[in-house]
Amino acid sequence: MSIRQAMLAILEQGPMYGYQLRAEFEQRTGETWPLNIGQVYTTLTRLERDGLVEVVGHGGADDQADQGERHVSYRATEAGRSEVSEWFATPVPRSQPPRDELAIKLAIAVTIPGVDVATIIQRQRSATMASLQDYTRLKRTGRAATPEEPADLAWSLVLDALVFDAEAEVRWLDHCEARLRRAALDRPPVRRDAPAAAPSEEIVR
Repeated sequence: MSIRQAMLAILEQGPMYGYQLRAEFEQRTGETWPLNIGQVYTTLTRLERDGLVEVVGHGGADDQADQGERHVSYRATEAGRSEVSEWFATPVPRSQPPRDELAIKLAIAVTIPGVDVATIIQRQRSATMASLQDYTRLKRTGRAATPEEPADLAWSLVLDALVFDAEAEVRWLDHCEARLRRAALDRPPVRRDAPAAAPSEEIVR
């Protein structure tokens, strides 16, 4: 997920300091991907270095937020707005998919003797189904059920994505389980009887 472009897009709405930017991002995404404030300020520093944001002022101190430090507000530059426009206009590439921990786990598990891959799949399916039920419950209640504000609609769309991802993961786990069963059936049986010993030569006395 591109935090860089998402932050730029939010800054197009007006100047913000780091804690405001983090709060806006998490509100619009339903706190699904919480940001570390250090990550926010590190990204802002890089955006400023690249000429995509600029400092526009300093606010008052806020001991709870910045521990006594003065707020520095940022806004998107013209170059930053151009990058946001390009981001919205460009499809998300699938040529280099993000690392999927579950796919990596199963890929490694099937190559290591003694690992009970079937149990891994069963446990993961139960966990994913529980998450799917939680997402579905959230979709039917609260602000996602009847979105009135743009932020509510954004949260509803994020929930849709989480539901679709969980459903796809369950289907993929079912597919993996079926593939493992077929592979076990296709595997040649292991002979349990030891081969007969070759007759020994007669000992000449």
